[in-house]
Amino acid sequence: MKIVRCAAVRGLALAALSLALVAAPLMAQQAPAAPPAARHALDLTPVKPESVGFSSARLENLHALMQKAVADKEVSGVVTILARHGKVVDYRTYGQRDMASGAPMTKDTIFRDYSMTKPVTAVAMMLLYEQGKWLPSDPIAKYIPEFAHLKVFKGLDPDGKMLLVDPDHAPTMRELMTHTAGFTYGIFGDTPVDAVYREKKVFGARNLQEAIDRLAGIPLLYQPGKEWHYSVSMDIQGYIVERLSGKSLPQFMRDNIYTPLGMKDAGFYVPAEKRGRFATNYWVDPKTGALTSQPSGAIGASDYAGEPTMPSGGGGMVSTAEDYYRFAQMLGNNGQLDGKRILAPATVRLMSANHLPPELLTGQFGIGYQVMRPGFGYGYNCAVVFDPPQANLPEGKGTFFWDGAAGTWFWIDPTNDVVFVGMIQRMGAGPNSINLQYLSRATVYQALVDPAK
Repeated sequence: MKIVRCAAVRGLALAALSLALVAAPLMAQQAPAAPPAARHALDLTPVKPESVGFSSARLENLHALMQKAVADKEVSGVVTILARHGKVVDYRTYGQRDMASGAPMTKDTIFRDYSMTKPVTAVAMMLLYEQGKWLPSDPIAKYIPEFAHLKVFKGLDPDGKMLLVDPDHAPTMRELMTHTAGFTYGIFGDTPVDAVYREKKVFGARNLQEAIDRLAGIPLLYQPGKEWHYSVSMDIQGYIVERLSGKSLPQFMRDNIYTPLGMKDAGFYVPAEKRGRFATNYWVDPKTGALTSQPSGAIGASDYAGEPTMPSGGGGMVSTAEDYYRFAQMLGNNGQLDGKRILAPATVRLMSANHLPPELLTGQFGIGYQVMRPGFGYGYNCAVVFDPPQANLPEGKGTFFWDGAAGTWFWIDPTNDVVFVGMIQRMGAGPNSINLQYLSRATVYQALVDPAK
């Protein structure tokens, strides 16, 4: 399996959480109980780095990295947020939101999250899991009957026709959550199955039901559980969220994630009154590395002008850096933010644990910068570093994260209690493009000089 190395060519998915409200009987002449104190009340005012174990002087390496990326025109602009123990340590903007007009990058700039939608979709799914609506061992067809008779691609006959066989077992919800169910994307691969995805225009469907109907007629690329392939699995999850909740995916997310977490600008489109804050998306010339305006019809070229009829749980979300930080800090706080509990700690642990067997952690499978290997696996809609030394990474054990096609990235490190969000808008990579996602890890952890603090 050829690993896709370009982080910019990926679709994103959107997901939502559901907040359970517990109603207590009213007591006459009794004041309402105060909400429970949050472990990490959110305050975006940066604290002195030394108060939470960071060195102010050494954080200048992070600043220099971002400033150089802008100065070298690797990116037009950047927003970064670094927090520890729920306290913001560093919150900065660099460069421009739009190079043509010279509009500066601002903290309220709205970004295309693309595949950073996927962890949000995971939270939506896990909320429904908490409500007893599905189990990881369930066959997907229990919730999508259209998938009851999926076949598996086994090669081509002498005439070039597909050879199909029955799956060894019905693909499960756990496999759907981990990109091991047998689906693919149709965008990056050159297999006959990917070609059928393109022919049937899965992403050109008018709505999620039509996309499901098209997928039901396409064979799985491989036997469930036998490989890891980046796929439409999170878009399928978005359909399941709609089926199990009775709400559209955007509405479910608004009600159960965005609103309770105070994610004011998060959604699946950018309304007219906010368009002035929407960052320009740039495309990297693969030969020269120069930034250009994204070509019409390119991957991710949507204008996000209105609520989509086929919302993508894999890549359709937009947000500010602060919006996504609120979401990430909720997970860093084991499922709660500012006294509002979204998920139970046990559910966050289930979502963020590695679910891939050793035979898939060989370096054979991956997408973009993320390669499944010893110490580096995959949970439910997110990558997981379960053994940092084996994975050759500096973060703490149990760090989980993902990124987006336009270069956005985040990570949550439960061992060091660190949350980081980085936002850029750059599709593709040139011959010498720098890896901001992993270089930022190096500059953050070299500045964490007192981790016991």
